[in-house]
Amino acid sequence: MATWVLSECGLRPLPTRLYPNPTTRTRTTTSNSSFPNSISIAPKKIFRPDSLVTRGRRWAVKVSAPVGIQFVDEDETKVNKANDKEGEFNPGAPPPFTLGDIRAAIPKHCWVKDPWKSMSYVVRDVVVVFGLAAVAAYFNNMVVWPLYWFAQGTMFWALFVLGHDCGHGSFSNNAKLNSVVGHLLHSSILVPYHGWRISHRTHHQNHGHVENDESWHPLSEKIYRSLDTATRMLRFTLPFPMLAYPFYLWGRSPGKKGSHFHPDSDLFLPNEKKDVITSTVCWTAMAALLVGLSFVMGPLQVLKLYGIPYWGFVMWLDLVTYLHHHGHEDKLPWYRGKEWSYLRGGLTTLDRDYGWINNIHHDIGTHVIHHLFPQIPHYNLIEATEAAKPVLGKYYREPKKSWPLPLHLFGLLANSMKKDHYVSDEGDIVYYQTDSNLSK
Repeated sequence: MATWVLSECGLRPLPTRLYPNPTTRTRTTTSNSSFPNSISIAPKKIFRPDSLVTRGRRWAVKVSAPVGIQFVDEDETKVNKANDKEGEFNPGAPPPFTLGDIRAAIPKHCWVKDPWKSMSYVVRDVVVVFGLAAVAAYFNNMVVWPLYWFAQGTMFWALFVLGHDCGHGSFSNNAKLNSVVGHLLHSSILVPYHGWRISHRTHHQNHGHVENDESWHPLSEKIYRSLDTATRMLRFTLPFPMLAYPFYLWGRSPGKKGSHFHPDSDLFLPNEKKDVITSTVCWTAMAALLVGLSFVMGPLQVLKLYGIPYWGFVMWLDLVTYLHHHGHEDKLPWYRGKEWSYLRGGLTTLDRDYGWINNIHHDIGTHVIHHLFPQIPHYNLIEATEAAKPVLGKYYREPKKSWPLPLHLFGLLANSMKKDHYVSDEGDIVYYQTDSNLSK
């Protein structure tokens, strides 16, 4: 049985478009919920846990991921017998605990959002960004520039993570503050805040689902075989996959359509159009500013100060997000149909250790608990993870400790790119398969 978590953001009426669960289930609520005891959901639709129907009206929870709702699923109340045998563990088996069990193990103070503390991280990062740019421009030599590009690309990635917290509502309980800070941070690194926020919400609400997941989801064998050779090579040959993010924003992944910039994209509900337009306008304003700076400072200087660090940030984003869902020494399951649940999907994510960079990019490597409970602020993720480990047991995969720089992750990335190509078109629990032509 999986328990869903709701933030304090409240409810709002839904438009006519509704995304119910892909399978017919009965929902029940916890005792502290104001929803009725049972809700019938239509079958065969993309799952949107923020969509509910009650008392003849449609409501949506304004959060990135749920709390307070339980799915009744008999399979999840049973522990797979294979996991009871000594020395054996089946990662695709229903876990012997619920989302509520994990939540209960996490100290209450871990859920508290401190806007002053969150803003202090913003101030820190912005000061470092401008300081690095000033130092690089002052010395302006080929010894300093490569160091600057790596450092500034990492800081752009840190800015993204703070904007990511705004998108989840873990930055503060003030929706307006989250939106303003999120737009400033994400627009500065050419990310459409609301467009990304909404698609990222879809990723969290469907993580681990073959068809419905949004970020680095596996290709089915049919879609994979339909790709031309050049597309396959670009997707699975380094460094090209690590440059994918801007192209994903414009056109999503193979097998999916839509753009994060277009208000009529399938990614968005009708009542989200204004948000998408706002973010696209902010993105356009930042692009225009860069063009203007190119006339003032010269295009080469803008390329050195901003362009190359931007692509460094893109590589960080693709590396981190990919390795949170791929590259473990044991195969991780992906789900379809009745075998999928929010809890089981979240348990297929991975924590990663980035050495000295953990603090710089706000402990985003502490990813399992973040996926299950994205309302927890980044500065409480480590404590929350330590508290949850006894409950998670073998479903938590301890990350390999890094040297000061996480160089070991590049080997894991390369190995995964050689092996993790597609999943079967059939089956509710599937694992990545390898195209021998690409693994040579």
